[in-house]
Amino acid sequence: MTLEEVLIQKPTEAAQCTGQALEEVLVSAKDNDALTVGVYECAKVMNLDPDSVSFCVLAVDEEFECDIALQIHFTLIQSFCFDNDISIVRVSDMQRLAEIVGDKSEQLEDAHCVLITNPSDRSWEDPSLEKLHLFCEESRRLNDWVPEISLPER
Repeated sequence: MTLEEVLIQKPTEAAQCTGQALEEVLVSAKDNDALTVGVYECAKVMNLDPDSVSFCVLAVDEEFECDIALQIHFTLIQSFCFDNDISIVRVSDMQRLAEIVGDKSEQLEDAHCVLITNPSDRSWEDPSLEKLHLFCEESRRLNDWVPEISLPER
């Protein structure tokens, strides 16, 4: 999908398209062992190998409003992403995000931050990731620096 095709879509179509693209990328990244889940684990990856980070997803829920430490972590992660030219989005359904990136056998406690990383040999690429980068680029042009995406329901 080209930037022009993304731009001519109606807002609801664009939201559905980006939500679907995000789910596809997360599933593909999980299958290719290119996901990092959890605020602290993501911070470690960003600190040790920032060039490997391709995309960042922040998930908010009711707990977010009351958790000052989580808000501070989000602010620092967002700042890092802006400084390192990493596309970043926000989703409002942490439970749904945890279902996508988690293992069926384990319950994820911290899916507030998810990073999509690129392997050093660039063996894994997903066309949906390009759609998400275009969406983020267009959102930044509209002064929406951390756009919100709705994940498709199951």
